[in-house]
Amino acid sequence: MSDPETTVQGLMEAVERSPEGAEVGAFFDFDGTVIAGYSVTAFMRHHVKNLDLHPRTTVETLASGWQGLHGEEDFRKFLGITLRTWAGRTPAELEKIGKKLFRDEIGPSVYPEAWRLVRAHLEKGHTVVLASSATRFQVEPAAKALGVEHTIYTAVEVGEDGTLTGRPDGRSPYGEGKAAAVKEFAAAHDVDLDASFAYSNGGEDVPFLATVAHPCAVNPSAGLRRAAAERGWPALDFAGRPWTTPVEIARTAATFAGMMGGFATGLGLGLLGGSRRAGLNLGIGLGGDLSLMASGVSLDVHGAANIWGARPAVFLFNHQSQLDVLVLGALMRGNFVSVAKKELATDPLFGGLMRLLETAFVDRDDNAQARKALEPAVERLREGTSIVIAPEGTRSPTPTPGKFKKGAFHLAMQAGVPIVPLVFRNTGELMSRNAMIIHPGVVQVAALPPISVADWTREDLDERIEGVRQLYIDTLTHWPGDAGS
Repeated sequence: MSDPETTVQGLMEAVERSPEGAEVGAFFDFDGTVIAGYSVTAFMRHHVKNLDLHPRTTVETLASGWQGLHGEEDFRKFLGITLRTWAGRTPAELEKIGKKLFRDEIGPSVYPEAWRLVRAHLEKGHTVVLASSATRFQVEPAAKALGVEHTIYTAVEVGEDGTLTGRPDGRSPYGEGKAAAVKEFAAAHDVDLDASFAYSNGGEDVPFLATVAHPCAVNPSAGLRRAAAERGWPALDFAGRPWTTPVEIARTAATFAGMMGGFATGLGLGLLGGSRRAGLNLGIGLGGDLSLMASGVSLDVHGAANIWGARPAVFLFNHQSQLDVLVLGALMRGNFVSVAKKELATDPLFGGLMRLLETAFVDRDDNAQARKALEPAVERLREGTSIVIAPEGTRSPTPTPGKFKKGAFHLAMQAGVPIVPLVFRNTGELMSRNAMIIHPGVVQVAALPPISVADWTREDLDERIEGVRQLYIDTLTHWPGDAGS
């Protein structure tokens, strides 16, 4: 029997037992702990693609990585090599690159387990900190997406002309430097380290972990695993993302063939019976079932009765990947139309099908066009056809739902129908944000009870919308059926 605190649920329960309040700190290392891999890799790939990485820098970076880092001085030399690429750029340029790379590459690699631990500490009112030797251009987009207010990072020197010099500014929070930075932060923010938590994956972070009462080695390197065993610290390996295999590539191809074949079969049968809508409904359900069967994906649905008990309704879902579309087909079965961003109209996989399903395509940059595109949707609701829409407007790079737009809620208010939140827990784990391959597994869905908008007003709309978004966050943090939920 394993120590309960070496499981994610055990760690969650330890957090739950801890005191509430900002005097308790929760310090998370970033690379390898919160995200799988290293954020600098995404930046290096970006520079290679844009042909702005000097060959000497590439060789020196590879050589430094091969030799390994054996202390603060080695890390500082490595940092000097990698930061050289940024010399002459403005901080604003790097902020823009960092946000884009987090959205497209780094964000989808956030460990779901790390996300749950961050949320657990935030719910206790703890002072949560991303403490990393990476730069703010790597760390701050993640902190914002995770709802984390505080960061510790390597500062980058800015010259008199307002551009980066390519050199670090001051001591980097690496090794003993990170331990010192945490102690300094704790003193400045009245954090009691004797009641605090820390999580890291690297052997260089033994001093950092030793600053708190509740350290945990997460995805530990061999050196940290030995140190954790010697010191009696809990150690935990997150599940990570599955590798892509030839079988999964073939299954994914079969998935989309099954989707189109099932839809065409259902539509044909409906048309033979003289009803286009019956054909669409049959095709949606059959296509969803066949596509998920081919991909090896099954559904575990909590609150399934809520999908059927309040139609017509505006069904919301948190958008993580293209797998969401297949899940929706299998869940909803039919008698709905969707709302999507205009870019999907030309999507090679789903564009033609979505047009056939009478999808309303909206231009997120043109409010007038978006309102006009949604007018028929109000009529469809009044006629008895439900609407399915992702209120974020785009796929979220992490499990945290992005800011909800108002369109879905205006639709429900105008048509006088309820909102039904569909919470997808892990579609992003089986098919990440920009991936083309689906991994087999179980998609967990929670269909929450319908929410009446009868007494909603324009004056309280922002508050109401944020309340619905918080429902998603709460459900994702405390999943129905999980121990302790």
